Amino acid sequence: MKILLLEDDLNYQESVSEYLSELGYEVECASDGETACDMIQNGYYHLFILDIKVPKINGFEVLKFIKNIGLQTPIMLMTSLVDIDDLAVGYELGCNEYLKKPFELAELKFRVAELMRKYYNLGDKNIILLNGGFEFDTANKLLKQNSQIIDLSAKELAVVEMLVLNLGRFVSMAELKEKIWDNKDINEADIRMHMLKIRQKTQNDFIISKRNFGYKIDAKEL
Repeated sequence: MKILLLEDDLNYQESVSEYLSELGYEVECASDGETACDMIQNGYYHLFILDIKVPKINGFEVLKFIKNIGLQTPIMLMTSLVDIDDLAVGYELGCNEYLKKPFELAELKFRVAELMRKYYNLGDKNIILLNGGFEFDTANKLLKQNSQIIDLSAKELAVVEMLVLNLGRFVSMAELKEKIWDNKDINEADIRMHMLKIRQKTQNDFIISKRNFGYKIDAKEL
């Protein structure tokens, strides 16, 4: 499967392209929007990953170009822009996924795999094996153990998904407040209560906590 990556930050470009190549994807890179449009016009790709703030022609204009020439190829926007208006513009123009910088490469992996599965009916690559015999289905957003679905509330599921996307890394209270509760008024005791409820539905060591560091879920040991 072939991916076009539009990214003018050479460090990001190199790390992302190398990572995706290691996963078995064929990756071609462009450092400005004009070059990307030329490559799109003259080539074929299964996925476009576009940074927005790039030289010559920005990512939004490249997205418009893709749509104007009639391509139905899935598009992921990858940017440090955080304004909700920018996000809205991207979706209104027809992007299929939005990835905010900075991000973990594991998160990129899962989002790319899901787009490929959804649009090209690839094999099931979205099952993440976790400690304790649990598994998380990133496509359907389900937590299972021994094929049985764990009944989680929407917020509990969002917490598990965020921890899964950061496997093995402690996620701080501040990060949870920002990503899950949009920095709304929620105290740490309420977050701890959500963790307790998830543990009650799974097992005590499913979510690991460390004072001043936060919470994490570990991948299944091989």
